[in-house]
Amino acid sequence: MPDHLSEIIEELAIANRILGHEGVLDAFGHVSVRHPHDPGRYFLSRSRSPLLVEPSDILEYTLDSEPLKPPTLRQYSERVIHGEIYKARRDVMAVCHHHAPAVMPFAVSGTPIVPVFHFGGTFGAAETVFWDQHDEFGDTNLLVVKPEEGRSLARALGQQSVVLMRRHGATVAGSGLRDVVARSIYLCQNAEYQLRASILGTPMPLYPGEIKPAGEANLAPGPIGRAWEYWYMRLKASDGLPPRRSVKAARRAPARARPRPGGKKKRR
Repeated sequence: MPDHLSEIIEELAIANRILGHEGVLDAFGHVSVRHPHDPGRYFLSRSRSPLLVEPSDILEYTLDSEPLKPPTLRQYSERVIHGEIYKARRDVMAVCHHHAPAVMPFAVSGTPIVPVFHFGGTFGAAETVFWDQHDEFGDTNLLVVKPEEGRSLARALGQQSVVLMRRHGATVAGSGLRDVVARSIYLCQNAEYQLRASILGTPMPLYPGEIKPAGEANLAPGPIGRAWEYWYMRLKASDGLPPRRSVKAARRAPARARPRPGGKKKRR
């Protein structure tokens, strides 16, 4: 596998752990990234708690959510969420599905999350949209495991970046891995502030004209890089990094050329 794909896979492992460490993912939930050169494929971990994901856990899937190589370990049952969103939205390069405690009161009550602080603008809408699995599929175990269920969820997401799943959780789409990590974390922070503010009175959301510029400003490369470094160092301080080439993957630095087979390394 080319070195740059190895780095993407390692960064996906780090993204899993960051989202676990920041309280977005717990024992369940998952995050994926689209293959950078083949839009018909994506990368997703085997079925494992996100805080424990390592690069060796990452599998490559078609958009039908079938693994390219026969897996020897259990896969996530809800992987169709990722594949069907990638099918429906060519602009989406990363997807996160979670059941964060900050978001669940809104998913349970049917109350939309609205952007109430400047980082709330990163989900890019005046309020979140909803999807209720029961409306189309009746009584289920609430897991999104059938392609038609994944397609229905993707339709509800539409052109938005967040869809709340009634009595279940949320799914977040992004233009890249770091983008979807930021959107997921800021969505949870926004939900916490909105709920706390509602205790004091009626929360005042961003003005409609503030949402887009606030979102674009906070998802620009500079702020995203600064936030990623912060979350990365928090994970590192907790001794939570995956056990392989973690520092290199945390920086967007060009990969160093590897010595040719049989060649000698330069001495410093």
